[in-house]
Amino acid sequence: MTRYIRRVALCCLLPLLALLVNAGRLQLVEAGSLEANSANRRAGIERYQQPRGEILVAGRGITGSKDTGENLRYERTYREGPLYAPVTGFDSQTYGSSLLENAEDAVLSGTDPALAPFGSLAALAGADPGRSPGGRVFTTLDPAAQRAAFEGLGDRKGAVAALDPSTGRILALVSTPSYDPGALSGTSASVGRRWKRLEADPDQPMLNRAVRGTYPPGSTFKVVTAAAALDAGLVRDLDAPTRSPDPYRLPGSDRLLGNEARGCRNASLRYAFAWSCNTVFARLGVRTGLPAMSRTAGRFGFDDASLRIPFPVAPSTFDTGMDRAQLAMSAIGQFDTRATPLQMAMVAGAVAAGGAVKPPYLVDKVTTGEGRTVRRTAGARARQAMTPATARLLAELMTTAVEEGSGKKARIPGATVGGKTGTAQHGVANSGTPYAWFVSWAQSEAGDAPPVAVAVVVEDAAADRAEISGGGSAAPIARAVMEAALGR
Repeated sequence: MTRYIRRVALCCLLPLLALLVNAGRLQLVEAGSLEANSANRRAGIERYQQPRGEILVAGRGITGSKDTGENLRYERTYREGPLYAPVTGFDSQTYGSSLLENAEDAVLSGTDPALAPFGSLAALAGADPGRSPGGRVFTTLDPAAQRAAFEGLGDRKGAVAALDPSTGRILALVSTPSYDPGALSGTSASVGRRWKRLEADPDQPMLNRAVRGTYPPGSTFKVVTAAAALDAGLVRDLDAPTRSPDPYRLPGSDRLLGNEARGCRNASLRYAFAWSCNTVFARLGVRTGLPAMSRTAGRFGFDDASLRIPFPVAPSTFDTGMDRAQLAMSAIGQFDTRATPLQMAMVAGAVAAGGAVKPPYLVDKVTTGEGRTVRRTAGARARQAMTPATARLLAELMTTAVEEGSGKKARIPGATVGGKTGTAQHGVANSGTPYAWFVSWAQSEAGDAPPVAVAVVVEDAAADRAEISGGGSAAPIARAVMEAALGR
């Protein structure tokens, strides 16, 4: 009898052991993957059971949370959503998140271990510190500069990026047309309809043109070409004739390159920069050579696919496999050269900062909901794009362009302003309306404000070509942003 009882007990014990082993496997081995599984509604319900942390501009919250009383209880809200959408992105219960909402999700949703008391130590020990109240993300934005950029672009397609070149702090990041991220927050059928409309819109309102739009930079790239040539010692006197023909025959080609401006034949570098002589800079780029041009572009930040601010920035590109004719066109910002507005703000900023490029950043600090600082951005180490001597000469060229040349509409009383206009061809056989560019920097003559560097691109400039080249579309926007940043 005892033997039969033992057999029955063993038969009962084996399934029990199997259940215990399986439960342990689920708890210890597969818990993470099950938690992340899109079919697991518990994770989504838990995520939205508490208010999401705030994103702040100049100490003022630009996001919030609304209690819906439903399973996904708290829904994201936005103050002045279209103004800040290129910074916040969206947090949608249906479509996920983007930009800062995505990059700082662990902080905002309360899952970052650093938010919990002793949370970092618990994480190091392998323990799960659990979910804390959502943290707060303080941005570097200047609200006056952001608004000036947004209102300056108005109903035109384009983008503005502005930063403090001495620190890398991003002061403005605007892309138009914009959208209201709050329209995507919930789970109703209307959210789906809005998403489809935004996705189908040919003007791409959800594209962040300031950091994801890559454009031919046109004549604004002449700042990079001039830096490479000056560093190489090819030009020592800004006022000496450059022996440049007009028109210029592209090397190994029958194509003749001309100029919109007059007086470009044998022009000095100062005149050629102020009035944007293509022939002078195309020839100068070829003389500088592809290796030196590529090195200089790389030092400014071109071809860097690792830049995060903290969300990813599309790499600006400078082709390293060109022939001499293609190099000539690249030296004036055409052929395959592409740049984001943020990249061109970095180029302008390097001139104001003595040749140094400080990596840009958008988050100043992160705190708990109660205000305890858990992370502060310490500006990354600068890299030298050009020598300080070259930066001083380029500053001369850029101030001349504003005081006497094509950038006069960017002048600001009481401030030293340097700038460069640009007109970028695009489309099949250059048939598209040219992009209007302006890159600039400004410093208060009284020294009562940090410097500012700005890049503006307008895609559908409502002006003829001559007016675009004269800074008519983009320069006034840059001036307004610089004035706001300088407290004018």
